[in-house]
Amino acid sequence: MLLALVSLAAGVPKALLKGDVSAGLQSHMGLSAGLVRFVGPAEVAATGGLIIGLFWQPLGIAAAIGFTITMIGGAVGFHAKAGDYADPATRGTRWPVATAVTLGLAI
Repeated sequence: MLLALVSLAAGVPKALLKGDVSAGLQSHMGLSAGLVRFVGPAEVAATGGLIIGLFWQPLGIAAAIGFTITMIGGAVGFHAKAGDYADPATRGTRWPVATAVTLGLAI
């Protein structure tokens, strides 16, 4: 249930292109508004899949696998591409911690 809430909280601002998260994804990460709008509803859909998955296990497993792939491929991959892990100014700060927490929740 916690993973579903995290997914919802992460997806809604992206789907609406509101707030610092969406702006940061576009400016720092270089993502297009269309890609951010795609990721947002995908995360919101994952919320539904995870909650329904509590009652129908196959959907829950599929939603968890999809969310994990999104986090590993998208979040970690784009942060690595943007140089967040290589930059001494950001290494050892919130990026590795946020990644570890997100992956821990997904697993």
